[in-house]
Amino acid sequence: MVVTDIKINISNLSVFYGHKQAIKNISLSAHKNEILGIIGPAQSGKSTLLKVLNRTIELVPGAKTTGLVTIDGQNINKHQNVYELRRKIGIVAPLPVGLPLSIYDNVAFAPRMAGLRDRSALEERIEKCLRQAALWDEVKDRLHTLGTKLSGGQQQRLTIARALSHEPEILCLDEFSIAIDPVTTMRIEQVLKELRNHITIILVTNLVQQARRLADRTAFMFNGVLVEIDDTEKIFSDQPASRQTYEYVNGIFG
Repeated sequence: MVVTDIKINISNLSVFYGHKQAIKNISLSAHKNEILGIIGPAQSGKSTLLKVLNRTIELVPGAKTTGLVTIDGQNINKHQNVYELRRKIGIVAPLPVGLPLSIYDNVAFAPRMAGLRDRSALEERIEKCLRQAALWDEVKDRLHTLGTKLSGGQQQRLTIARALSHEPEILCLDEFSIAIDPVTTMRIEQVLKELRNHITIILVTNLVQQARRLADRTAFMFNGVLVEIDDTEKIFSDQPASRQTYEYVNGIFG
């Protein structure tokens, strides 16, 4: 058996919304325990790529995919239990979407649905996830208040805690800092650096400097095409492989 550190492998992936092609024959991989940054202007296919990974693309009317996506070498489209697949992949959306439940129940929801009934184990999981999301110290004395009563930054961290609650192997973040303040953003970024020791993180961001701070490798997408993927240091150097990449990361266009 060949030992590999590849967690996700994407080969010749194309995605269509009706007659419109959103992703055009891209191939890339994400390694275990790395942060892979994905940058590019709006309508580049970045968010669509995340939908492909956890198969929520199937919920979009008229969407069609071709190509091969594997996680741990297994074709995700042949995964018999799509819910089990989605438990492997935590997703954090651009805007916090809190369930109309208490802070406690927001984080407990997924473990309960997965069959975790032991109260002490559940409480341990909740505390762990809130600590991982840098939220525990702020909410530990009001766990049974509504999560929707939290500030925007706290709600986004609660969303991250909820995404971590089913112990995913992959965490996908789609513009997680778009609606939160810089101080909270930096706190979450520190959390992500620590989480990288345990899981693979896919970071979709329009903030190129955020990718520069966090990502081990960075992929640049433009108009559905993967322009290039390389070590982040190389992408942000004076000589990336593509002139288009240089112009984008330096704000010449985009």
